[in-house]
Amino acid sequence: MSTVLHSVRLVDDGAETPDAWVRFDGGRVVATGAGATWEAADTVVDGTELAGPGAILTPGFVDLHTHGGGGRNHDEGADAVRTARAVHRAHGTTRAVVSLVTASVDDLAERVTMIAGLAASDPDVLGSHLEGPFLDPGHKGAHTEGLLRAPGAEDVTRLIAAGRGTIRQITLAPELEGATAAIERLRAAGTVVALGHTDADADAARSAFDAGATLLTHAFNAMRGIHHRAPGPVVAALRDDRVVLEVIADGVHVDLGLVAVLFDAAPGRIALVTDAMAAAGAPDGSYELGGLAVTVQDGVARLARDGAIAGSTLTQDVALRRVVSAGVALPVAVAALTRTPARVLGMTDIGSLAVGARADAVLLTAGLDVRSVWIDGAHAS
Repeated sequence: MSTVLHSVRLVDDGAETPDAWVRFDGGRVVATGAGATWEAADTVVDGTELAGPGAILTPGFVDLHTHGGGGRNHDEGADAVRTARAVHRAHGTTRAVVSLVTASVDDLAERVTMIAGLAASDPDVLGSHLEGPFLDPGHKGAHTEGLLRAPGAEDVTRLIAAGRGTIRQITLAPELEGATAAIERLRAAGTVVALGHTDADADAARSAFDAGATLLTHAFNAMRGIHHRAPGPVVAALRDDRVVLEVIADGVHVDLGLVAVLFDAAPGRIALVTDAMAAAGAPDGSYELGGLAVTVQDGVARLARDGAIAGSTLTQDVALRRVVSAGVALPVAVAALTRTPARVLGMTDIGSLAVGARADAVLLTAGLDVRSVWIDGAHAS
């Protein structure tokens, strides 16, 4: 079935094309253009009619780091993952890496096996992200301290095997014993290594990047900050062109003015993530994350025990609106939701609407509200 979407501002690959059109067929983008040059298709969608004047079409959003939504956390099982994905899909996230919080190695092995099965059956599930257990207790955030551990070779090998090639990302603290060997082992297995929940200084971060780490988990959060005599891991990441920085642009985790500075400091190397927990797309109230009680008030999730931030209730369309309102150019902000996270994963057929890419797309109003979503050329929301 062929589909043509026309009369839109196409925002892709760092550029805007007015009065554009895109043609899908067989789940792929097969042609693009501008004006009235498109040919008839099985389905024709007038973007302006559907989303109003100034309608915008972007590639589908890609989230590297999300823990749940719709009242469910991913560690509850396959049905919970699908519930959360439905919430985020409606907000433009067409593909996501399914993040898991710290648990026992036994539980994590079982959960990454479950996600491997989902990745084989649900095309919008890209695989898993283990945020823990290889984290610094002093920067544990919303993780159970008693389950944190150093990345021993046996544990790393077991988790890799359980994931059957679908563990896309692991966050670890590089100062832990065995971390360098773990980074090298994980990179050899095709897993992206992110630094996070860490007490590493700039030197330790640079060493980890040299060992093969290429991502910084939620920059500024659960790590040393920037001091003029102790710049920490954020500056080390900003100065290394090999490294992409995750940012949670909800205005709670990081000031939005500082988010705009990060975009200027690391062009093409910011990935906007949600770090969303169960309360995304759900009401305020009491929740649980990794066995820890969480209270959500005014959309902000905090641990009941000490008030520490416990993930977010963010969706990627809201992140887009917030960074654009902070002064980030729309094509730059869109790239941080699409092309950049896809590049982190080494995937060239998502995060783009170039000919040959998967036909994942988001139609937005001029005010950046989602009106429609397609995955593999099929209407998804």
